[in-house]
Amino acid sequence: MTTALTNRQDGEGSVQVQQDPGVRIQEGALVIAVYGKGGIGKSTTSSNLSAAFSKLGKKVLQIGCDPKHDSTFTLTHKMVPTVIDILEEVDFHSEELRPDDFMFQGFNGVMCVESGGPPAGTGCGGYVTGQTVKLLKEHHLLEDTDVVIFDVLGDVVCGGFAAPLQHANYCLIVTANDFDSIFAMNRIVAAIQAKAKNYKVRLGGVVANRSADTDQIDKFNERTGLKTMAHFKDVDAIRRSRLKKCTIFEMEPTEDVITVQNEYLSLAKKLSESVQPLEAEPLKDREIFDLLGFD
Repeated sequence: MTTALTNRQDGEGSVQVQQDPGVRIQEGALVIAVYGKGGIGKSTTSSNLSAAFSKLGKKVLQIGCDPKHDSTFTLTHKMVPTVIDILEEVDFHSEELRPDDFMFQGFNGVMCVESGGPPAGTGCGGYVTGQTVKLLKEHHLLEDTDVVIFDVLGDVVCGGFAAPLQHANYCLIVTANDFDSIFAMNRIVAAIQAKAKNYKVRLGGVVANRSADTDQIDKFNERTGLKTMAHFKDVDAIRRSRLKKCTIFEMEPTEDVITVQNEYLSLAKKLSESVQPLEAEPLKDREIFDLLGFD
């Protein structure tokens, strides 16, 4: 069961959605939650990172946490049904479902689930995330998984959409080298700081995306204690891979494509072997405004 709490465990004045303690992903799996400003490329990053982990021999599960359920289509080459829609079809009697009703195999064996979400303004995304993890546990689908990646909707950091942080070891924040993306990143840092008081989640680092330069990201990182783990420039092959409904690992191996593939493989290796949890401090809104930009 997922319940709303009105105490202040996760931050001053917070009202949070807390998962049932029994519905947790087992110890041993590396669990990563990917956040960032809406439209910044989280799903592209998540899917290619899942593919990279699979190339390293890991058993990977990617969970899309967006009502528009487009997180995994580059892995599966199609839009798959959502958990919430499938549960509604059986009046939420999960025992009537089979794993292949809601879990689909994608590129190089990556398993894919789209949690979906309630219609706009009618429910809580945190509840949907909790139901998805519960269903996966009931069907023993997490027991042999090495890596779980949550691809989370936009820059929403309310109690509901912060729910994946209750399962994660690390959070990756995807950002571009601009004010709006970095402003959203700062709010996500604050959310993770709040969750880290009561859960194991820690900041893993920053993924710079669609940016030739990283000077503004570097300024923010230096001030807050963040660190860039990977940098993906605005390479057209990444855009075309989305249009071709495939991962970057399925594209023709041009020089640009190989460079991007190697950067994803490097990121996966860092997360598997040498990630250092970061203790970052978010800035006040005015501080970000004064920090970023050109003299």
